[in-house]
Amino acid sequence: MEILQLVIYGIVLGSIITLGAIGVSMVFGILRFAHFAHGDLMTLGAYLAFVFVMTAGLPMPLAFLFAAIGTAAAAVVLDQTLYRRLRRSPPVILLISSFGVALILRSLIQLIWGPSTLVYESGIQLPVRIAGLRIKEDHFWIVGGAIVLVLTLHLFLKYTTMGKAMRALADNPDLARVTGIDTERVVMWTWIIAGVMAAAAGIFLAMDTRLHPTMGWRILLSVFAAVILGGIGKPYGAIAGGMVIGISEEVSTLFINPSYKAAVSFAILVGMLIIRPTGLFGGRS
Repeated sequence: MEILQLVIYGIVLGSIITLGAIGVSMVFGILRFAHFAHGDLMTLGAYLAFVFVMTAGLPMPLAFLFAAIGTAAAAVVLDQTLYRRLRRSPPVILLISSFGVALILRSLIQLIWGPSTLVYESGIQLPVRIAGLRIKEDHFWIVGGAIVLVLTLHLFLKYTTMGKAMRALADNPDLARVTGIDTERVVMWTWIIAGVMAAAAGIFLAMDTRLHPTMGWRILLSVFAAVILGGIGKPYGAIAGGMVIGISEEVSTLFINPSYKAAVSFAILVGMLIIRPTGLFGGRS
């Protein structure tokens, strides 16, 4: 029974990691660089939702919507003001720049909201008992919200003109440009989707734990481990990778101190890089 309880916690964590990993994977697939500021975009989304819930008094669904829009706008602004100027630079320049952006975002969050932990709703949330397993109400919202977002993204990529253009640009950038695809518009939509996914991951993480300026940075290793496990640049691989990482981390607490469960992500990341650098779904090495 204990291991089933941990698997449930792992599915919740895996849902959060999956949403973050999809954004990282899409940015890498289109722009060819690892966006290390993604974790802090997640944090920004969580704090924007806090503003709409606590200051504006909006219900969480509306706060979620406005926070997602705000985070997507922030991602587009970052691209237009910084990353766009560096696209012709070597990928390592973009990577280092994203480190700088991460530090700036984290510092701004600390300056605006302070270094203390915050919550969306005070009080104790009693779990629902199903067949002896304890499940919090927030867990239903987290897993259900992740499923809806993933399905929506799947339909967008498969059936819309922009989704097909994004897949074409990720598969063969040169051929996509020759066929007349507006690459700048595709890049903008990539950042919008990455921003929405980051906001969702940050909000769900805050619902499951608490808000803290370093919350996104702390989970970034797990997010990148999921991306590498599923295959770099493969959004669908990120879904599988996120679930594997989430469940592995939670189940590992049976054997190790919970404060060291991030080491499981690191071990999986290193092992995958050694055994199969292209990931389970054959992404870029």
